[in-house]
Amino acid sequence: MKEVAVDFTKAGISKEDKIMLYYSKKLTEKPAAISEKDIKALRKAGFMDRDIFDINQVVAYFNYVNRIADGLGVILE
Repeated sequence: MKEVAVDFTKAGISKEDKIMLYYSKKLTEKPAAISEKDIKALRKAGFMDRDIFDINQVVAYFNYVNRIADGLGVILE
């Protein structure tokens, strides 16, 4: 969905998906600011601990790979 990439807050996706994406954005931009409140919001939206772990791992992995690419000056297609 292109609208998710443009602005997920206005995209026609579920409230749960938006909560997940808010968490993902915060983990990407301000990882030290993640708190129990963020985890509780995910749980309240129906995400189980394993789901939260998986979300965290995917976001962290993509951030890692992007930083490696950026640090080496790799230009992606």
